[in-house]
Amino acid sequence: MTEFDARRSGTGVGAEFADVLVTRSDIARLAGVRRPAVSNWERRHPDFPRPVTAGAGSDGAAGAEVERFRADEVSSWLARRTVASNALRPGEPSGTTYGDRFRAGLTGGTAGGLLRAVERLAGPEADRLRGPMPLDRYLLWLLYLVHLRVVEPDSGPAEAVDDWRGIVRRYNPPEKTVPRTLLAELAGRLRLLSGESEQEGRAAFEHVLVLWRAAHAREGGAFFTPPSVSRVMARALAAVRPGATRVHDPYSRTGELLVAYLDAMAERKGDATSRVGGRVPDALERHVAEMNMRVHHGLTLRLGEGPFTPALSPSADPPGAFDVILTNPPFGRRVEDVPPPPYWIHGPARRTEFDWVQYAVSRLAPGGRAAVLMPAGASFNAGAAETVRAGLIEAGAVECVIGLPAGLFTLTSVKTQIWFLRAPGPEKGTDDPEVLFVAGEGLGRRLSRTQWALTDGDIVRLVGEYVTWNEVRATGHRFPGTPGLSRAVPVSGIGRGHSLDPHVYVGPPGSSAAARAAGPLEIRNRLAGLAEEIATLQARAEAADAEAGRRLRRYGL
Repeated sequence: MTEFDARRSGTGVGAEFADVLVTRSDIARLAGVRRPAVSNWERRHPDFPRPVTAGAGSDGAAGAEVERFRADEVSSWLARRTVASNALRPGEPSGTTYGDRFRAGLTGGTAGGLLRAVERLAGPEADRLRGPMPLDRYLLWLLYLVHLRVVEPDSGPAEAVDDWRGIVRRYNPPEKTVPRTLLAELAGRLRLLSGESEQEGRAAFEHVLVLWRAAHAREGGAFFTPPSVSRVMARALAAVRPGATRVHDPYSRTGELLVAYLDAMAERKGDATSRVGGRVPDALERHVAEMNMRVHHGLTLRLGEGPFTPALSPSADPPGAFDVILTNPPFGRRVEDVPPPPYWIHGPARRTEFDWVQYAVSRLAPGGRAAVLMPAGASFNAGAAETVRAGLIEAGAVECVIGLPAGLFTLTSVKTQIWFLRAPGPEKGTDDPEVLFVAGEGLGRRLSRTQWALTDGDIVRLVGEYVTWNEVRATGHRFPGTPGLSRAVPVSGIGRGHSLDPHVYVGPPGSSAAARAAGPLEIRNRLAGLAEEIATLQARAEAADAEAGRRLRRYGL
């Protein structure tokens, strides 16, 4: 028998326990701590919730009215306090908060229950449940139900089962329908759980999203933005362009960059962005992107659909329309049989990456900033690529190039870079424009034999170089750079070839002078990049040959 008072029936996760009152003993028991710990919290933290009923203040005082607290206020306060790793209960995932325990106890659940259930459904039990259904389709349906469990916990999964035929028509091609029995089992497993916090719900959704993106990428060759790269792009733009109200990703994929940007704004406690939008390559990714935004930020967006390169739809967005643009566009393809669009003012390069980069610059409002993920080869390739680079540099549109390590993407080890761009025009406060080069290729940690990721410390370092450079430039001083990591180069110092490869300009730690754009060094870097691209293509060709052989053997060929 619990001691807390429920002033209305049916109180649950969605109700936020607004009418539930708890004593100090209730708080201790539900949060899994000793009774004195609650008194310590109350004494040491001025923001601890205040009691809403008067009393002697001692839960055990005979004949005295016991002080009680609003459970929703206690839950919110405890949600900011993570349980130490050595104090976790068996089965509780890392990152569990005392708020998770408190909420779960109020509803009769278990802290971390949703996340553990989702991990089982997406992992050990997936093959049994999905049967002949492809893994990416199974994970997509699980993702959809987890999304409903988070945003509509009281009725979402059940209504999805009731409206099974309508859901299939809206979200699934007829030839790939989902059995109603599977939908019902998944929804039922999720519906039995209770008490999760917003953080746990988002973590469960993110767990399935990561697995679905990996499976979908293997099926369709999609290159979703790695989470650590998303954070670098988003945090940097949120810092140097505060107050942006028009944020756009013209190739949103699953909305990962827009979510990361809103996360960065929330971390900075900035004003809510009034207009966030973008376009996606197809309806499937639009559904996932819209779920992603709704789960993480409660935004109901209707993203548009667009082609793989804006030259096919050059009037989709008006020029100068956005304060911030961030995108991970497709690259390495050619734009054929298309008349040069009006924004190709820096050169008619027909590789998609140079179409996208010119499009992004042309759509920035005065003072706007963009972050575009580019292949490393774009920084030094000759021919039309050099012409475009020269035009962007001379127009003052290139602010910074950050080199990234290989192996960040699921399907390829090709190296990439982040190009930070600004709306063309004279740079305020200086007659000596420059470009910041950050050589981050040596950063990151290995996740598996082929997979790498930037650490939290790496993200802070990369973002810090760009932000500090902007701050120093605003004071009229020179940015000294960080030996072995970054160097600011005047536009006049960018020599023949207009190379934007950070390794050409950033010397090793301890060197007396940064490397110049010397011919042999630049050629060596180009050859290294080409060798990596060739190795990646060879690996993909071998994988394709192996898959073709496997399928032929299935038919005895």
